Amino acid sequence: MNLTIGHQNFILHPYGSLFWVEKQFLLLSDLHLGKVAHFRKNGLAIPNNAIPNNFKKLDKLLALFNPKKVVFLGDLFHSVINSEWEIFSNWSQESKQEIILVEGNHDIIAKAKYQSLGITVLEELQIDNFILTHHPTVKQNLFNFCGHIHPSIRLSGKGKQYLKLPCFFRRPNQLILPAFGEFTGNFNLVPSKGDQVYAITKEAVIEIVLE
Repeated sequence: MNLTIGHQNFILHPYGSLFWVEKQFLLLSDLHLGKVAHFRKNGLAIPNNAIPNNFKKLDKLLALFNPKKVVFLGDLFHSVINSEWEIFSNWSQESKQEIILVEGNHDIIAKAKYQSLGITVLEELQIDNFILTHHPTVKQNLFNFCGHIHPSIRLSGKGKQYLKLPCFFRRPNQLILPAFGEFTGNFNLVPSKGDQVYAITKEAVIEIVLE
């Protein structure tokens, strides 16, 4: 799905990422790395491939877009350091892209740990007429890219059946990215007049026609 916002071009990918064409930035939100390891440590039966799946998807996106920078819009790690930190550390060192973390409420790992990997940690990032944050933010004359909500949309059929899909949720001056990570859950948002919804299937991003 291709979008034009403020004379800039963006590509929405079914993995839940956004690629900013002119800046060559790859934006992702809410990976919650370490959450799967935390669940498994506490005895929950999570599939063995859940942890590497995040990194496989990241590698595919890097190969596809070859971005100059990767910007994580918060909640990169779910909580404290666990076994997934070493995997992330190795991944970040092997990646040639500059990595930026815009802090989220779950990002409690010390900045020094990220900085030791060459990762820049910021509270927010303003570029031209755009502001990148974790929490949805309203600032006059700025378009906001953010995460935090884990947005989804509920689609109802003619009967009582329904389908719940993760989505990119666009408000007039804001685009909320879906959660990228495995087993992160999502939150159903109800569109208002002027909103646009781009639902994610396994193979495509589809704009939903709102009544």
